[in-house]
Amino acid sequence: MTAHCRKDRIQRAMKKALFFAAILPFAIFSKPSPLAARQTRPAPAAAKPAATAAPPPKEVSVVTEHSIRIGGQEIPYQARVGSILIKDDKGEPTALIYYTAYTRTDIKNLDHRPISFLYNGGPGSASIWLQMGAYGPRRVVVANAAPTGGAPYQLVDNQYSLIDASDLVFIDPVGTGFSHAVGKAKDQDFWGVDQDVRSLAKFINAYVTRNNRWNSPKFLIGESYGTFRSAALVNYLQNNDGMYFNGVVLMSSVLDSATLSFPPGEDLAYVLYLPSYAATAYYHHLLSPEPSNLDTFLQQVRQFAETKYADALLQGARLPAAQKTAIAQQISRFTGLSVDYVLQANLRVNLPQFMIELQRKRGLATGRLDARFSGPIYDPLAEYSQYDPQSTAITGAFTAAWQHYLLDELKFKSDMPYHVVADFHGHHWDWKHKGDEGYGFPGYANVELDLVQALITNPHLQVQVENGYYDLATPFFATEYTMDHLGLPPSLESHIQLEYYRSGHMMYLRLPSLARLKANVAAFIGANAK
Repeated sequence: MTAHCRKDRIQRAMKKALFFAAILPFAIFSKPSPLAARQTRPAPAAAKPAATAAPPPKEVSVVTEHSIRIGGQEIPYQARVGSILIKDDKGEPTALIYYTAYTRTDIKNLDHRPISFLYNGGPGSASIWLQMGAYGPRRVVVANAAPTGGAPYQLVDNQYSLIDASDLVFIDPVGTGFSHAVGKAKDQDFWGVDQDVRSLAKFINAYVTRNNRWNSPKFLIGESYGTFRSAALVNYLQNNDGMYFNGVVLMSSVLDSATLSFPPGEDLAYVLYLPSYAATAYYHHLLSPEPSNLDTFLQQVRQFAETKYADALLQGARLPAAQKTAIAQQISRFTGLSVDYVLQANLRVNLPQFMIELQRKRGLATGRLDARFSGPIYDPLAEYSQYDPQSTAITGAFTAAWQHYLLDELKFKSDMPYHVVADFHGHHWDWKHKGDEGYGFPGYANVELDLVQALITNPHLQVQVENGYYDLATPFFATEYTMDHLGLPPSLESHIQLEYYRSGHMMYLRLPSLARLKANVAAFIGANAK
């Protein structure tokens, strides 16, 4: 090898060593001797660049000014679409909860101006139903007991809004609307009875404090699972945060999930659903002879359900054949179902069976949320109803009207999708609830004791319960049973009042019922805001 070649090889080797030295400054290329290891301290590790902290989640707020005429009175109000950041006990951000608030602007003394917090149910529903159908200042017009159809939809000033009686804050729980978890939290961390209550309590505390409403009369208004939430939430706010409420409005109520369940061997729900089955058959003219008065008829069904029918079911297999036939004949007269069908069902027709069987000969399924609605059957031999005609009849109208209203009138724009219903992605709601364990084995979720405790803690608290005769999701007789079994001290029994409507779960879908609902709730707020 020539000297020139050796020189080239040495130069290439040096360049290679310099290259690796540049990209691996702390690599060891040869094993040091034990002596060198003892005598030489390792070079200190280079400091890693500090991780860039994620910017804190930002709250948003968009305000617009409006006015509405209700009962001959011009009412100016401010609409605010915004979010509030809630944090955990360590002060770490966990969620942005979005809301739409309507605040009357000609009121100077907020100490005498009621404020109401409103939400729907599900669990997993946004608040657009109560906002765009019942209490908000703008309302979407839908067909009565029939599909509304496609766009364009009509938005009108809502003459039945509660803005004249109370400021309104419509809340979308985490996973619904634009509300979502932030930081290290996930949406599913909020999907449970107690988790949901704690997050909404933090939101309400923050809203009340920021807007100086601690001394304002305060109300909770919830629908469906929102009533379950309200019982636990009012108890939590009063006993944990010292925030007392003037009243709670329970719309289409459920406090004990067992009253809506049809498990094998349990007969309570069959008893509690019978009057609603009868009301539905009455509405669809399936009874012969047809009762002349609905209220009188339903009182007869209640009496039969809690006596002869309950006794027959309690006997189980010991029930004599003749008595079983007599009970089936009476059920048939009350519900329009055939005696043969009732006997084949062993006197126990559950809700999905009733929805498909009642109008099967007409080729129609009956609505669950509102039994006044009907829709075509696509499997005439099905044992159970495959869908809810009421839900499909209005969902498109409410969704489109809300999105249009949000962009066009409230001037709120977001790249995030608005979740009318939470996408649980296979996650299940955590129904465990501290305080409902009772005695014995774990059972169905129950917040009755929460409502009892709330009333005992604050003996001035009042409760109004709204019931739809044609509601097959939360039947009115089940609500009556629940309220009759709270075990309240006698001095507090009068603090719960029940109202009834010839409508369904969302009683405001029928205009006369909406008018009556507004009158009842406004009067309730007025009477208890003093």
